[in-house]
Amino acid sequence: MWRTLPKMSEADSRLVGMNSELLHQAELIRVEATNGLDPVVQSARGQFFTPERAAALLADMVDLPQSGSYRVLDPGAGSGMLTAALVDRVCRERSDLSVDIVAIEMDHTLIPALTQTVTLCEVEGTQSDNQITVHVVEDDVITALTGLGATVDPGFDLVIMNPPYCKLAASSSERRALSALGWECPNLYSVFLALGVEVVNDGGQMVAITPRSFANGPYFGQFRKRLLSQMSISWVHTFESRSSVFSDTGVLQENLVMAATKGSRYDVVRITSSRDHRDCSSERLIAYNDLVVPNDPEQFIRITTSDVDDDASRVMAGLPSSLSDLDMSVSTGRVVDFRARDNLLMDPEPGSSPLIYPGNLIEGTVSWPRQIGKAQGFSVREPNDAKALMPAGYYVLIKRFSSKEERRRIVAALWDPRINGDQPIAYENHLNVFHHKGSGLNPEVA
Repeated sequence: MWRTLPKMSEADSRLVGMNSELLHQAELIRVEATNGLDPVVQSARGQFFTPERAAALLADMVDLPQSGSYRVLDPGAGSGMLTAALVDRVCRERSDLSVDIVAIEMDHTLIPALTQTVTLCEVEGTQSDNQITVHVVEDDVITALTGLGATVDPGFDLVIMNPPYCKLAASSSERRALSALGWECPNLYSVFLALGVEVVNDGGQMVAITPRSFANGPYFGQFRKRLLSQMSISWVHTFESRSSVFSDTGVLQENLVMAATKGSRYDVVRITSSRDHRDCSSERLIAYNDLVVPNDPEQFIRITTSDVDDDASRVMAGLPSSLSDLDMSVSTGRVVDFRARDNLLMDPEPGSSPLIYPGNLIEGTVSWPRQIGKAQGFSVREPNDAKALMPAGYYVLIKRFSSKEERRRIVAALWDPRINGDQPIAYENHLNVFHHKGSGLNPEVA
């Protein structure tokens, strides 16, 4: 069951970064560094810096030892906000702990801001009698941690990160580098997570804020299986609002924070949730086997955010058949519109085929044509263009993406040739299409 955590005392205000001069100064540096970024470069690199209070949340999820030496990696450190949050907590709580941090950042324009934050961290350590050392490494994270050109030795007790959020081409050097290590990484944030697993010690911890997309779906299947074979999740924090965590950066992905330990096995996982990074949390403890069902071949990470979600998850886990058992398949729509501009028609023409977007799905039916600011027709101009079409028939369509704010997370509709037209159809890539061997479904099944 969910419960609301007790209201934080002044001494606990570090959880949201409300009472720390170090974090306040680091936040000012972060904002100035963010404002100085070229928006085009920022988008291409997926650079979205961690706000003060979100950074404090990540630092709070770290299992700090009471004393000794502690080696930390902050890959893609940006302006150094996560490093500052960790140092702030260490100086408040662990007087006998010495920390050695490696902060890697490839953007040379950010090195002055990162260096400024690092200086504040080391001064904070001196004032609290903690030995705090931070090494700034100006390098690409993959180059720094892998291959013959590696400039940073592995063997970290903690990897704490807010990785970049951009996609990777299948032929990219980043994907090839991680493939050589046995990882299949569809995008850059999964590359950073994979590298974190590779360089953290057995028994060491990784804490990261990332998009939620890796938790399920076939796209991340191989990555997820390898991640869970080496790391055991101890704590997951979700945000009810998908837009407020990085409200000053424009990021709209659904994010989560995950803490996991290498080589350990947890029986219980802590699940917390808040509207954003600024308010108190609700908390529940669940069995690890409810988070990752042992016999699930896809190893989905089932993060239920309410008792209603929990009940729905149990119902779905108990369903007796898979799509293959029912002789059906599901595929993404074949039309990627920006790659097929010459084929798109804002209004259907004689001889063209319907082009269906998520915006055409209305209350279980397909409304076509519809004025949604998107092309509604697909024209076959070359013989090869016909591969984008699916034969006339009955299909079930589901939006691939939805937000927490929508009333229904799953939005489905029926393409009925009796109503919509008995002709080949083009489905846009943001739809999932249920079919039978590439053709329409049995009408009763559909």
